[in-house]
Amino acid sequence: MLQAFIIFFAQLLFVPVLTLRTILMVKGMKEKAAALGILEGLIYVVALGIVFSDLSNYLNMVAYALGFGLGVYIGQLVEQKLAIGYVSLEVNIMSKNEPLTKHLRDEGFSVSTSQVEGMNQASRYRLDCTARRDREEEFMKIVSTYEPNAFIVSYEPRNFKGGYITKAMKKRKAKRDKKKIEASA
Repeated sequence: MLQAFIIFFAQLLFVPVLTLRTILMVKGMKEKAAALGILEGLIYVVALGIVFSDLSNYLNMVAYALGFGLGVYIGQLVEQKLAIGYVSLEVNIMSKNEPLTKHLRDEGFSVSTSQVEGMNQASRYRLDCTARRDREEEFMKIVSTYEPNAFIVSYEPRNFKGGYITKAMKKRKAKRDKKKIEASA
């Protein structure tokens, strides 16, 4: 019975680590992904070692499967809370909405506007925005307040070069570096 609990809790830890390692790998964070990979491998070997040590113990197999399933759920919750990376958002609205654009910019979102042509040559406006993933919900609420019928599409960019976001990223990195120096002094 103790082995089943160890297996179950190992899986609760293993799968969220697997989820985060995969996300970091996709986002190009090689060193962090490798570190999590080491932890992931260690947990995996221990849990599977216990299961394979007695293949007639079905309780251990059930614990492994249940832990894996619940671990997937927990991994998804952890990923949503961390919201690693950035999101690009396209907002299509019927008319130019200066108060919305100003509010978004005042809140620190990058916003580029353009007039576009919709179906049947209908004139519409598009806002191209970029934000940290942990601010996507906040962005959606602001837009929905001003434009309840807005069409919004979000996606994750892999790389940036130039623009407002890279300047903000450099400022945040400089602040982090300064704090590290102050902490070590």
